[in-house]
Amino acid sequence: MATVLKVGEKAPDFSLPDTELKPRSLTEFQGSKVVLAFFVGAFTSVCTKEMCAFRDSMARLVNLKAKVIGISVNDPFSNKGFAEKNRLTFPS
Repeated sequence: MATVLKVGEKAPDFSLPDTELKPRSLTEFQGSKVVLAFFVGAFTSVCTKEMCAFRDSMARLVNLKAKVIGISVNDPFSNKGFAEKNRLTFPS
């Protein structure tokens, strides 16, 4: 059974490949405020709106010293195309 986290709780460490196939882990961001932005379908209208909302809020998030990490079930190649098309500057 999956563990359900509440807002503000510490997430367990994990490792996933980014859009450049580089393994990235949550421990890389230790000591930083992190926003985990889960999206289930690159190029879908809902996920595009959600991820672009993060993109458009980056200045505010940077002021809060928060880093956004996009996480999706899509393969790294699809995520890379999605990030490029939507000018997403955060890791996904």
